[in-house]
Amino acid sequence: MAGGMEYGQECYCGDVVDIENNGGAVKPESDCKTVCPGDPRYNCGSGARLSWYAWSLTDPLYKWDYASGNDAGSYKFFVPGVVVPLITTVGINGKIMFVEKAGTGPANSTGAFELDPSQVGNFSAAWRTLKGLKTDVFCSAGLTLPDKVGRQITVGGWSGTSNFGVRLYWPDGSPGNKSVNDWQENASQISLQKPRWYPSAMIMSNGSMLVVGGEVGSNGAPQPNLELLPRVGPVLDMEWLQRTDPDNLYPFLFVLPSGGIFVGYYNEARILNPADFSTIRQLPMIPGNVNNPGAGRTYPLEGAAMMMPQKAPYSEPVTMLICGGSTIGNAIATDNCVSIQPENPASNWTIERMPSQRVMPCIAALPDGTYLIANGAQKGVAGFGLANTPNLNAVLYDPSKPVNQRMTVMANTTVARLYHSEAILMQDGRVLISGSDPQDGKNPEEYRVEVFEPPYALSGLPKPTYTIDNKDWAYGQAVTITITSGSTGNMRASLMGAVSSTHGNSMGQRTIFPDFSCAGNSCTVVAPPDNKICPPGWFQLFILDGATPSMSQWVRIGGDPAQLGKWPATSSFKTPGV
Repeated sequence: MAGGMEYGQECYCGDVVDIENNGGAVKPESDCKTVCPGDPRYNCGSGARLSWYAWSLTDPLYKWDYASGNDAGSYKFFVPGVVVPLITTVGINGKIMFVEKAGTGPANSTGAFELDPSQVGNFSAAWRTLKGLKTDVFCSAGLTLPDKVGRQITVGGWSGTSNFGVRLYWPDGSPGNKSVNDWQENASQISLQKPRWYPSAMIMSNGSMLVVGGEVGSNGAPQPNLELLPRVGPVLDMEWLQRTDPDNLYPFLFVLPSGGIFVGYYNEARILNPADFSTIRQLPMIPGNVNNPGAGRTYPLEGAAMMMPQKAPYSEPVTMLICGGSTIGNAIATDNCVSIQPENPASNWTIERMPSQRVMPCIAALPDGTYLIANGAQKGVAGFGLANTPNLNAVLYDPSKPVNQRMTVMANTTVARLYHSEAILMQDGRVLISGSDPQDGKNPEEYRVEVFEPPYALSGLPKPTYTIDNKDWAYGQAVTITITSGSTGNMRASLMGAVSSTHGNSMGQRTIFPDFSCAGNSCTVVAPPDNKICPPGWFQLFILDGATPSMSQWVRIGGDPAQLGKWPATSSFKTPGV
């Protein structure tokens, strides 16, 4: 295997013998004078000159596994849909919220629908129509709040008043039991300080909500700043958001174990100080494609990002993972994932090639510590009618395996999932696959809802079961659960953060393997030690017997330190208290 660079950005690859067979000859290194655009410390060929590299080891640079049978998992039709969702959120009431942009569904649509997974065999009982949305959620951000009822929130939106939108929903009912609450919104009482279209949101370590970036609606001017909810102080302008507009939308946000805030945008990343949002460290530039080092990772060059698992005793540096994306101009979709340990000063990005190109991917974190990569296209960028060649294949990424051997090619679907598609972990360990609104004249607005069944869901092994009384945990607290079925000799627990899925962004995602021990059928889970390893919020608690996860139960960790349960204190909003 050999590869070479000419004119700084033209890339060629093949076999070493191709050089000799085509009359190539080694010339002085000084002939290569064109600076590499991705790293000016190096030269990348010149006119009629290649800087070439050969892989001399006997093992291949990368290796993908190709699963078959149940090991490949399976896509399965789940339920007929009533909406093409923009955001999906699994609620702590065991139901799944779908919100849509205005104009996607029928003219009389309320814009919000809740799915009860326990009722998918009864269409009329499976879906509930919600009211209360007064503005357009088109390209807003979503989260689950750490208040004691796990309210869901969306912020931002399409244009006008929607741009300032703050909308809240209090999940009620339970699987098989009726829910009655609606969304609540009143822009005259609570709104963002700045209009935002395509923003991102995150729960900070202090429990408040950070809202970052976006644009003034309807493809308007950049909104290169950030603000807090509940409102504290003015907005803060960020040079790096201004400079990288419009390729930094829906930036990736994560609280790091050191307390800093990781933000990934366009082809850059940095760590922010949570006290004043100054930059602690700018990370190396995120690598792009072999043909364009400047390829981006956030909308409209949309990839997807995850924080890799944190494991007790939490002594290992955390790793960030970003997969897919695209390029400005020629819109060549990216065929790699990149990862970095941002808190390690010596760390740089590691590149791992994916089995296929993918823009607009979705990634769902699984309770066994792996990640399902799904949805998207093999060409183009995110947006209406801007991508083609749907990527119908799922890939499983396993960070426990060696680098460049972590990806397994899984099952295929027959349903194109393009712009405005989602992937989200359900409480039974399967992944809900929904949406697609490409408006490309080829692929339909997609109402069908699928599930992806990972191999553990097809193994035929029984799920472990457990009971738990305490579902409101303090940091470092030892919590007792009782195992009612399963072998405790091979058990572990995982905590999966509450996620809102949209545009390749899984807002709220976190995977934690806490300390876990058993004596007989009585087991102890030790909550993470602080609000940096685990920002306050709601988590699905899975118990795994080997590879097989239980049904999850929701637990809250860290309480409500920002007292969001009292917010907003206005007449139009019902609040649960602290």
